[in-house]
Amino acid sequence: MTDAPSVLFEIRGRVAIITLNRPDRRNAIDAATCRRLRSAIDRLEGDGRLSVGILRGEGPVFCAGMDLVAFANGEAEEILFGPGHFAGLVSRERSCPLIAAVQGAALAGGFELALACDMIVAAEGSLFGLPEAKRGLIAGAGGAFRLGERLPPAIASEMVLTGDPISAERALQLGLINRIAGADRLLEEALALADRIAANAPLSLSHGLKLTAAARHAAQSRLWDENDRRLREVVASADAQEGATAFTQRRPPLWQGR
Repeated sequence: MTDAPSVLFEIRGRVAIITLNRPDRRNAIDAATCRRLRSAIDRLEGDGRLSVGILRGEGPVFCAGMDLVAFANGEAEEILFGPGHFAGLVSRERSCPLIAAVQGAALAGGFELALACDMIVAAEGSLFGLPEAKRGLIAGAGGAFRLGERLPPAIASEMVLTGDPISAERALQLGLINRIAGADRLLEEALALADRIAANAPLSLSHGLKLTAAARHAAQSRLWDENDRRLREVVASADAQEGATAFTQRRPPLWQGR
């Protein structure tokens, strides 16, 4: 275990690199990490010298989603329903563009974090998926309706209902990510994209971002209440507790449908 902060913040020129720093937990989000990531986004938004942010994960995995040990220990309310919803980010409106630099697995809330960013650069061999149905949960951090917006209905339904992941190559074909880079060049590729953006006029970036996202945000603002109602019902279910317990005990879950 490490005493290092679970979220790191680094500045390179006009670009902020925000790093999830729990590699021993596959960068899963607990309540403390949620608070720190929210603060990092506050810093990005509040520093007039910064134009773009990059969100990445330390180690071989971008983010495995919600920390199910933290969930079982009663941290779900803060992680899922605090300001900005999951990780303090997924429902937050921003003025600074945010690029997800994804390596390894971006699963469950990890994929939802990536989908909440404005662009995604992925390493070769990366995986994207919403396996919540396998854990007795739902993709309630925006993943289900964001996939429904961006993908053909049959493909969105298959991803949400099977919980099976897709490759970076397939995600690129579907338009979910912007580009693929070699694993050793992932951050370099994300920084190159960020620098191209940061070279432009700050007001043009902030207003352009808001306009390109305006239609999505208008629709999503109506969806979050419905999302939260359904998520709270599922989170409180016996199956959700069983899914988390079975996962931590490395055994198949025994579903009860309640």
